[in-house]
Amino acid sequence: MTYTREDITRIAKEQNVRFIRLQFTDLLGSIKNVEIPVSQLEKALDNKMMFDGSSIEGYVRIEESDMYLYPDLSTWVVFPWVTENKVARLICDVYMPDGTPFAGDPRGILKRALEEAERMGYTTMNVGPEPEFFLFQTDDKGNPTTELNDQGGYFDLAPTDLGENCRRDIVLTLEEMGFEIEASHHEVAPGQHEIDFKYASAVKAADQIQTFKLVVKTIARQHGLHATFMPKPLFGMNGSGMHCHLSLFRGGENAFYDPSDKLGLSSEARHFMAGILKHARGIAAITNPTINSYKRLVPGYEAPCYVAWSASNRSPMIRIPASRGLSTRVEVRNPDPAANPYLTLAVMLKAGLDGISSKLPTPAPVDRNIYVMSEEERIDEGIPSLPVDLKEALAELLRDDVICDALGDHALTHFYELKEIEWDMYRTQVHQWERDQYLTHY
Repeated sequence: MTYTREDITRIAKEQNVRFIRLQFTDLLGSIKNVEIPVSQLEKALDNKMMFDGSSIEGYVRIEESDMYLYPDLSTWVVFPWVTENKVARLICDVYMPDGTPFAGDPRGILKRALEEAERMGYTTMNVGPEPEFFLFQTDDKGNPTTELNDQGGYFDLAPTDLGENCRRDIVLTLEEMGFEIEASHHEVAPGQHEIDFKYASAVKAADQIQTFKLVVKTIARQHGLHATFMPKPLFGMNGSGMHCHLSLFRGGENAFYDPSDKLGLSSEARHFMAGILKHARGIAAITNPTINSYKRLVPGYEAPCYVAWSASNRSPMIRIPASRGLSTRVEVRNPDPAANPYLTLAVMLKAGLDGISSKLPTPAPVDRNIYVMSEEERIDEGIPSLPVDLKEALAELLRDDVICDALGDHALTHFYELKEIEWDMYRTQVHQWERDQYLTHY
């Protein structure tokens, strides 16, 4: 939707909006906002709202803290779940006082990658994300538990799927906010759900992922449930992924489609895919950014832990869905919903563009089930694994110059520092598993 500032001030008045949230995202993917009364709306639309960047993870030091929020008018929406003292939202880009974009703004990092794509002739990257989530019960105080609210499985219905009413209200809320919902269903694990919305251009898709997470958590709370996008909340059950369907366009033409190819894939699609496969280990710290992410990326739970591609099976990291023509796309299956969507799309795009510009050859597809292959067979087939933990992923990130360049020095340095702290906290903590294994044995 395209809004002018006149549209926004008129809607705010007509709908009696009292507060506006100026929203942005930190390096770890958390939504942040500066809430202002409607009396300050004109100032915000003039790009004059300031905030303290030193208080945001991975932003700046205290001596250089002043930053400005530049609202993207196309992201204006009034939250439908607030009936009194209505609240609206504008997603913002972050700028420095001298009027230059802030180098550590994830939304700006994605825009930089898209500018490179445009210089190569690609006007649009379309993204269809599939974020999964779990619904858990809350206790008497409203705190989350790991008690499931159903025992449903893939595509199950009520009464087995007790999250159905909550999921339906999430869909209705999203539609009221302008989302075009394509499907919603119960996922494989009990308590696990997926809601698919229509593809969009990259920045809009990342904005939608952030909005989606906010809506899911808000509506779940109204149902007395806790929604989590944690990749692997329960041992022994499937984790949550965020598969991303990607395609590049030149105007109205899908650059990934070639009807003369036996799979309908253009050379650009194959080079793009080869780029993502080449940089898969380097981007893992971004696409799978938490300690817990690597508990999902293990064999046996349908998660893609092997760097390969196929048009006919779902065990590799990249799958080619059956649709062709304008719908030709590559599905990258390793990202999880804890990932910062702006950074995730930026590094995948940068990896793919490197594949195109370097004309990287695509390895042969792997049409066997990789999960049942032995390690020797995988080595013979030339199938690498993704990193086994966050520590290994961070080391691979630093080795990958293309991905480091996609992030830029500021974001790379601060992201790495934050994740090193996270790894150290995990490494030095004594976990319940250790007590269960060793306390009485030794």
